[in-house]
Amino acid sequence: MNNQENRLVLFESKKIRRIWHEEEWFYSVVDIIEALTESPTPRQYWGKVKEREFIELQLSPIWVQFKLVAPDGKERLTDCVNTKNAFRLIQSIPSKKAEPFKMWLAEVGKERLDEIENPELAQERMKALYEKKGYPKDWIDKRLRGMAIRQDLTDEWRERGVEHGRDFAILTAEISKATFGMTPSEYRKHKNIPDRSGANLRDNMTDLELIFTMLGEKVTTEISQQEKPKEMIEHKKVAKRGGGVAGGARELTEKELGRSVISKENYLKSGTIAKTLREIRDGQ
Repeated sequence: MNNQENRLVLFESKKIRRIWHEEEWFYSVVDIIEALTESPTPRQYWGKVKEREFIELQLSPIWVQFKLVAPDGKERLTDCVNTKNAFRLIQSIPSKKAEPFKMWLAEVGKERLDEIENPELAQERMKALYEKKGYPKDWIDKRLRGMAIRQDLTDEWRERGVEHGRDFAILTAEISKATFGMTPSEYRKHKNIPDRSGANLRDNMTDLELIFTMLGEKVTTEISQQEKPKEMIEHKKVAKRGGGVAGGARELTEKELGRSVISKENYLKSGTIAKTLREIRDGQ
């Protein structure tokens, strides 16, 4: 998993949290229940459904737990179901919205399948969102290229046995620390990006910051492909070396420019850009 795969989508103005795991979407159960029933207490409603449909009848659980971002901005373990089991869940909930929700799930799934078959579709959708609220074209090109490089890196990590989101975060922090002297969380504080804003750090980077981020991740990918690390400690060393190459290039650049590449600039000060970031995060 990675952070860009954890998104919100909308069903009739209701936000449905989801996460991409093992080649399929998983959706928050309480969000589905709230959208279908408009219950003021969807967690309690889900508790009763679990007890009635699964505990009393001794059926196998259809849900798994993932950490999703809660309304207060914190990550919490949340019961989730894949598309197949979302349909099973709908059968257990009497609702006039069941049929439209089924159609919505099918459409969301089709979009993802289309994007897997033709990755350019996902890129074009993202490009349109960035353009809509005024990001400069040359910045957008760098941002999208950075996404592709990041995807290559996470694919490489998975191929070498790195599976958990926490491990991805640890390795990303190693690259960032070596590149900029700060972990992503420290970088967010440097740029004054509140965690609860939901804004992506990279969406608030300058051109040069994006370039050095890409360099660190690309070099890390190349080293990993060449040396094929197996243990986490080896992956961390490779990440540090890849980031170190970018960090060295950054220092040389700063010497030539006579200023720091690391900026406190972010795009949250602009109301239109801030709204765009929320829409990108929410999958609109």
